[in-house]
Parts: sequence; C-alpha cells; structure tokens
Amino acid sequence: MNIATLLYGPRADEAPPAGGKPEVRVVFWISVAFYLLMGLGVCLLGRVTPPPRPDVGMPEIQAWYHQHACTIQIGFVMLLVITGGAAISNGLIGYHMKRMSSGSVLAYGYIGAMAVGAVPGFQLMMLCYLLAVFRADRDPELVRFFYDLGTLSYNGSLGCFTAAYFCLALAIFYDKNNIFPKWFAYITVWQIVTEVIATQMWLFESGAFSWNGIISFYIAVVIFAAWIGLIFPIMWVTGKREAPESLAEARR
Repeated sequence: MNIATLLYGPRADEAPPAGGKPEVRVVFWISVAFYLLMGLGVCLLGRVTPPPRPDVGMPEIQAWYHQHACTIQIGFVMLLVITGGAAISNGLIGYHMKRMSSGSVLAYGYIGAMAVGAVPGFQLMMLCYLLAVFRADRDPELVRFFYDLGTLSYNGSLGCFTAAYFCLALAIFYDKNNIFPKWFAYITVWQIVTEVIATQMWLFESGAFSWNGIISFYIAVVIFAAWIGLIFPIMWVTGKREAPESLAEARR
C-alpha cells in the first residue's frame, strides 16, 4: 500500500501521479525546512514549548531567563531571519485550496487569517522573549511584562487561527476535486476546538486551564502535531497528482 492509497483510500489509484509542478515541489521543501527550523527554534532553543510556568514570582522568572538566555537568543534570532517562511508555507496550502472546487474565497480567507495571526502568535512572542533577555538585569516588572505578554501572545492568539482553520475545513468539505482527503477536515475542526478551549488560559494562573495546563495547552499540542504531521504528506501526494503545465500554459 503506497502513501497515496493510505491517505486518500483505494480510489487514489484511479488517478495515478502526474508528477506535479517543479516550482510547487520547491516550495514544498522550503516549507518543510521552515517548520523543522521553527520546531528547533521554538522547542529546543526558545523553550516556549513546553512553556514556562505562569504561577511563579520575579526571582523565578529572572532565573529562568538567565538560564536560557543564550539559547533563546540563538533560536529566536535565527527564526526572525527566516520568519517569512511562514508566509511561504501558508501560501502553499492556499495554492492547493485554490485547486479545490470550493473556489478561491476560502483560500484567500485562510491566507489572510494566518498572516494576521502570525504577528501576535509568532513574531510578537519572539520579540518579547528577546527583549526580556536583553533587559533581564534592569527592570524586573518589565521582564515580567514581556514574560506574560510573550507567552500569552504565543498560546492565546486564538481568533485568527480559528478563522483560518474554519476556512480550510469548509473548503475541504465542499471540495469535489479530492485535493485534500475529507477526513483531514475533521482533524482541522479539532484545531478549532482546541483554540476555543485555550481561551481559559487568560483566566487561570495554574492548573489544567493555565497556559501550561494539560487541557489548555497539551491537548492542543497533540492535535497540532497530528495536523502538521499529516498535512505535509497530503500536500506531497496532492502536489504529485497535479498535472504539470504545458508549454503553452506556462507562456500565458
């Protein structure tokens, strides 16, 4: 059983791979590289996933920043250099959405919502953590402000991503071209559910609903890991199944 049959079912064999477009394959691998570097920067170097504790005082916050200052600077400065890779990755998903029979409006909605959400959910978080490290020895209250703002911005920026996942799920449900498998829409709906549940982290400083809680954070991490781990094989298969442009089409 090949990966196309595994993802799309037995009917995938009815449409053998056409090879796809070279430029789409290039963008695909750029997107893969970006997400691998993002995982390295956010998880292993930046220490935002898993997040630090919200229920600690200033001595603990400053000690945490002192302990991880070097890796935070390395990881997030690297990500600030390549942060445009997020737009390339979202554009690739939007490209495949435009191939769906559900039309272009939902694709543009997805791209727009993800672009807006990337500012508080990614860019602002990195800036706050870098500024906290930069000011770690000067103003404790400023450090606490960056600590709270950066972490809540990263984990609690909900509405934009909810709108993006809604556009994607709706596009898949209405699509008749079988660009993405229908079952992936249900996983995308669970992304929306976890974003709604995560609203509780703005109300609790400890426990299951805090920003590092099992309900508000870790369930969302599991769902997102499954989502991101599946969308790239899906885009690889659907990209290979796309007919390459003819010379006449390429000249238009």
